Amino acid sequence: ATYEGPTIKWIKRVAFDKVGGQHIASTLHVGTHLDAPLHFITNGQDIGSIPLDKLVGPGVVVDLEGLGIGDYEVYTSAHFEEWERKTGLRIQPGDIVVVHTGYHKYYPSNWYGESEPDETRYFIKHPGPKREFVNWVLERKISWFAIDAGSMDHPMNTVIRKVRPDLATKCAQKLGQPLEEIWPDDDLQLMHYDMFPHGVFHVENAGGMIDEVLDQRIWVGCFPWKFNGGEAAFCRLVAFVG
Repeated sequence: ATYEGPTIKWIKRVAFDKVGGQHIASTLHVGTHLDAPLHFITNGQDIGSIPLDKLVGPGVVVDLEGLGIGDYEVYTSAHFEEWERKTGLRIQPGDIVVVHTGYHKYYPSNWYGESEPDETRYFIKHPGPKREFVNWVLERKISWFAIDAGSMDHPMNTVIRKVRPDLATKCAQKLGQPLEEIWPDDDLQLMHYDMFPHGVFHVENAGGMIDEVLDQRIWVGCFPWKFNGGEAAFCRLVAFVG
């Protein structure tokens, strides 16, 4: 259920080689990164073939934490429409939607702002959607998402449900319904399996200065390297304001 983080070693040193050089080995799904459709679809679109004008565009930052959504909870289209009414902003067709859960502060190494490291809470307790949200996203023609959590999918709609049955039980108790009823087998990781074929991918583990742009309309830029054949890539997620 986990992805190995980077291992960095020096292969050249200034003292002996007159230049510094490093070797890095890593999986791609650590830190802030972009999932390409190829991550879940055989022969899907890779990182290198996603055009820049798809990765940069108008968007909004939706503060779900401000709506009181917390541990294990399910967010729905109704929450996003409530956010629209609350802020007076409208999610437009083609918008990039940055989802703020507030869980970035629990990331094991949060380098900016409030920090309460708790990797169990970060990876296993963050909120997520169910089937109706997928249908709403397609109806509203959202371009793609970014989220300050480990996934756009609810953690209990991933392999985590089997890896941590103790916490799955607690989640079901909080939601008051068996998890198999909320997310039947056909709905497994629907924000990946059902969204990626439509080009609605997402950035995971967003963070940084996200708290400074909540409930705003901004321009969003995602900048991975042009990784031909890549199923994901480390990236910089940037908000352009003013």
